[in-house]
Amino acid sequence: MYYCKAFFDDLDRLALDPAGEVALIRELARRTVEIARTGKMARIKQRWRDVLAMRKPDRPPVWCHGNASWNEIMPPEELVCSDPLCRELEEHFKRILVKQVIGDDTPVNDYYMINTLFAVTPENVWGLDIRHEASGVEGGAWRYQPALATPGDFDKLVVPAYRVDAAATAERRERLQEILGDTMPVRVSPITGYNSIGTICSPAAHLRGMELMMMDMIDAPELTHRLIDTILQGEMDRLDAIELSGVEILPNTDTPMLLSDPIRPENPGPFSLQDCWIHGNSQEFDMVSPAMFEEFLLNYQKTLFARFGAVCYGCCENLTRKLDAVLSIPNLRLLICSAWTDMPTLVEKAGERCCIMWRHKASEVACADDIRPLARQIREQAQILEGCSYQVVLREMQTLMGHMNRLREWAQLSIEAVS
Repeated sequence: MYYCKAFFDDLDRLALDPAGEVALIRELARRTVEIARTGKMARIKQRWRDVLAMRKPDRPPVWCHGNASWNEIMPPEELVCSDPLCRELEEHFKRILVKQVIGDDTPVNDYYMINTLFAVTPENVWGLDIRHEASGVEGGAWRYQPALATPGDFDKLVVPAYRVDAAATAERRERLQEILGDTMPVRVSPITGYNSIGTICSPAAHLRGMELMMMDMIDAPELTHRLIDTILQGEMDRLDAIELSGVEILPNTDTPMLLSDPIRPENPGPFSLQDCWIHGNSQEFDMVSPAMFEEFLLNYQKTLFARFGAVCYGCCENLTRKLDAVLSIPNLRLLICSAWTDMPTLVEKAGERCCIMWRHKASEVACADDIRPLARQIREQAQILEGCSYQVVLREMQTLMGHMNRLREWAQLSIEAVS
């Protein structure tokens, strides 16, 4: 069973001292490289490229993000490395090996990707400390403690200044490469994976709190505009810092959900933001009207989206009533259909326009004691998507509810439904 520590016992015996930790990491990296270079992995990657290009694949790709359930599958206390960077690599590579047992379409690369590091002023980014009140229950909820508690607090709001920290980035890269040796190269880019640069509503909610932000749109719209505009300017300045630094940008077309053909196939390099994906969503604006969504969020997000080559939009929010607005994004390539968005409506409006990310509801997957109803539901929804380019994704898994083989079961059910 993949969630048992015994799965890695043969490898963990290597890590008896610092030199042994390095030996463990290199063996994990070697096995990862072997997986990355198989014919099976080439087929998995082609699957992702085909759906995002709206070509017909052998079948849609199926992928799950373990999120917090990784703490149950592979508890942190079962990691054996003590060196922080070795521990980071150990967790990364072991998750890849576990995914081979889960059996989804996780793309595996024969290199290790890290983010370019930035220095930001002020240290708390927006001029105010973001605070939350925890429930006190382990793994429990929290609520916002607004830093922008009064209109006067908005005078403390600042646009952060970003600078690429080339020295810190080089030091981190060199140390990681020293650990990995010649088993795997380390690559660096300021734009990697499924980024949150376009999700400007999230820091807004952390600063103002959900209740106050909702009321502001009615009672004090100028405050919401001021807040969102400040966050937009901060993100625009971060992108300016990337471009002005001359740091190398690598296209983020190599990760789950966004693994695609080159966005600008005619460009052999050097690459820019126009060769990259950006992700945005409107989760904190789920409950507002389509008109308010456009006025207070989407119109700002479009400014960021225009700097990138391709846009992925959505997360767990219900976009049913806002699809026309979202579809007005010129470079939209991937649209998320959450469990709360009406799938037939989304297929009707967007099925021929872009690829669809079909998100499954994590609670239904985690909590079901009998998976047969879940299997029927997956098959029925797959029929609605017939003829569309789509990918099948499970995220936000906070727990497996004791169903330790559930991710493997879900992957098998989904693959069977879409094959």
